[in-house]
Amino acid sequence: MGDKGVSMISRYLPKLKQEIKPQVTIVNGENATSFGRGISRSIYKQLMSDGVDVVTLGNHAWSNNEILDFIDDTNRLIRPYNFPQNVTPGKGYTLINVNGKQLAVLNFQGRVFMDNLDDPFSLADALVDQLQATTNCIFMDFHAEATSEKLAIARYLDGRVSAVVGTHTHVQTNDARILPKRTAFLTDAGMTGPADGMLGMKPDNVIGRFLNQRPARFQVLETGRGILSGCVVDIDDKTGHATAIKTILYTDDQVMG
Repeated sequence: MGDKGVSMISRYLPKLKQEIKPQVTIVNGENATSFGRGISRSIYKQLMSDGVDVVTLGNHAWSNNEILDFIDDTNRLIRPYNFPQNVTPGKGYTLINVNGKQLAVLNFQGRVFMDNLDDPFSLADALVDQLQATTNCIFMDFHAEATSEKLAIARYLDGRVSAVVGTHTHVQTNDARILPKRTAFLTDAGMTGPADGMLGMKPDNVIGRFLNQRPARFQVLETGRGILSGCVVDIDDKTGHATAIKTILYTDDQVMG
């Protein structure tokens, strides 16, 4: 989220990679510009140079028009798969090679309280069937507003994908778990950006809108502490089943497990 989020990745991701030693690092970058919507070519390249393997997007995928100039040139930047297939640039999944094994990374967007895109359940159903001919290690970033929709798609795909991790609400949830058929699930991974804002925005404008019910222009908070939120998922590369999921949360002034 904003410049603070990009700088938090630059500052903490190398330390995290030394400590945790992840084989694949996935970052949702749909709010990465300085104004908090969309992503630019330079920010995408910065995230890649900092050690990110895949960047996923969401409902703000197209908020910075520059993305149209480069999204088709890379297979490491993916947008929600359930945007209209025949007219949307980019793609909704990618395959990453990890020590001779492939990890499929999927990006889907929910529809409850959001834009009415194509049905994520039926499209995920078909895509997962297709990908299972190649790999049983499948990770999904499900970008959605409603908790119920996030859990519903995770339970629907339980045992067929390795993990479903939610994004979009900017608040990390405390429900990381392994579902009955061994799919890892977290309702929301949380936000990387300004720790003292409101979902990354300056508080005064947000509070003012609640008080007076008038439209307000939200601005990304640029000062104060930063926060980095996410999770770590362990996957059995033979079965594709998750064996563990744990949240991580870093701030500039403290580290929390």
